[in-house]
Amino acid sequence: MDNELKSSENLQAETGGEIDPGKNNIYQERPNLISKWFEFLARLGLSELSVRIGVNVLSMGLIVTVVWLMSTFYRPSIQPEKPSSINITTPTVIPILPIPFNQENILPVAGIARKTSLHTSIPSRPRLETIKYIVQSGDSVFGIAENFGLNPSTILWGNYAVLRDTPHSLRVGQELNILPTDGTYHQWQAGEGLNSVSKYYGVEPEAIINYPANHLDLETIGDYANPNIPVGSWLIIPGGKREFVAWSVPVGMTRDNPAVSQILGVGSCGIVNGGAIGNGTFVWPAINHWLSGYDYSPETNHRGIDIAGGLGSPTYTTDGGVIVYAGWNDYGYGYMIIVDHGNDWQSLYAHLSSINVACSQSVSQGDTIGAIGSTGNSTGPHLHFELMNTVFGKVNPWYYLP
Repeated sequence: MDNELKSSENLQAETGGEIDPGKNNIYQERPNLISKWFEFLARLGLSELSVRIGVNVLSMGLIVTVVWLMSTFYRPSIQPEKPSSINITTPTVIPILPIPFNQENILPVAGIARKTSLHTSIPSRPRLETIKYIVQSGDSVFGIAENFGLNPSTILWGNYAVLRDTPHSLRVGQELNILPTDGTYHQWQAGEGLNSVSKYYGVEPEAIINYPANHLDLETIGDYANPNIPVGSWLIIPGGKREFVAWSVPVGMTRDNPAVSQILGVGSCGIVNGGAIGNGTFVWPAINHWLSGYDYSPETNHRGIDIAGGLGSPTYTTDGGVIVYAGWNDYGYGYMIIVDHGNDWQSLYAHLSSINVACSQSVSQGDTIGAIGSTGNSTGPHLHFELMNTVFGKVNPWYYLP
């Protein structure tokens, strides 16, 4: 203590006066900023929180420092590979093209369950035997033929006893023979020979014998003129064709040829003298200009067009001329009118519900001659219309109507 006082006195003597406590010097204590900061926080009541924050910050800094030091000292050194004396050929890179999605490209994988399908698709296989088909509502000869992959004529030729070579004879509930291939169906009669039958249908005898569904044996068939074929057997004639039975009105129904019309029914008019002559042009015989049934199709023996129309709608004459038939037809046309135009042309109007003209009456183009109906072999109201020429026969009306 004495030493401290002495030092102070000596310092005072050396400086020539008293020590001023308000002046800065090396012996004066500097304000402690940290302590003042903590005093300030203490007055606010935050001293304890500040200490915790400080400790956490120092801890995090220490952890980061340790991690950095460890990563520096323990980083693995990568040694460069020594060049190999073996020549390595660079592989050729083959580009892989994207494969478009296709169900067929998906291969079955073992262990994956397949979904059960309630509808099994049976693969199409060649059919050799004749099958039966029951006509349904809405069916037509053309539609049935298409469904079984056959020509419409095959449907008619396989069912003459039911359809009589006319598509208009088709009715719901009928049982039809469906041949396995295009051709005709023939029931063997007593006294027939293979040569004559095959010639009639335009095929060779072997085509009939060798067809599997006919169950014929070339070795046991015997003489072609009197073959060993049971009477009543039904034979498929593959590729066979025949002429249709003439159920339709023949060409040549002119005013000076009454014999032709007399076989058709009570509507025949006999000989007609004079009468109007047409101008050689044609107009539509009905209000509508579209079909409601069969089109012109010589393949199905339908040589006219079925024009749409309601029951009782008017029927017009397509050109001027004279009436050579007006009345009932015995071959499926129902009530029918035929007009002879006097220039090698005749027109026919069938399945009428009423007739407004009489035999030998002259008519002009566009006159109302009857009303549309569904008489005869008809499945609904429509106008069956035909154009006939004494030189060209029955022609397609579409080529002549405007």
